[in-house]
Amino acid sequence: MKKITSLLLAFSTFALFSQISFAAETWKIVPNKNVCMVTDQLFPKAQIPVEQDGKTYFGCCENCKATLATDAKVRSAIDPESKQSVDKATATIAANDEGSVLYFQNKANFEKYVKGLSKKK
Repeated sequence: MKKITSLLLAFSTFALFSQISFAAETWKIVPNKNVCMVTDQLFPKAQIPVEQDGKTYFGCCENCKATLATDAKVRSAIDPESKQSVDKATATIAANDEGSVLYFQNKANFEKYVKGLSKKK
């Protein structure tokens, strides 16, 4: 009986917190220059530009700047709507209230993604 009560309490706590964090999540398109494309975090000001293969990426520090210049894998992400690879330099970038970012191939994919989130609420 004690195990069942503990499991029920754990499940209800998880359900409560997952609903709160999901409901609090709002996504908006942000300027690419304000995103560190290594840590995938939004900053209140423009980051350090890194030119690579004719495109501009942004990093928050010298280490991120070096990473962007040398690691091609970090310069791309997966669009959560299309599940396709997207170049971070040309992506439509959206951030949530906590400053975490997602990369989209285009604004239409972002809008579909947000619409899908609102249906889940």
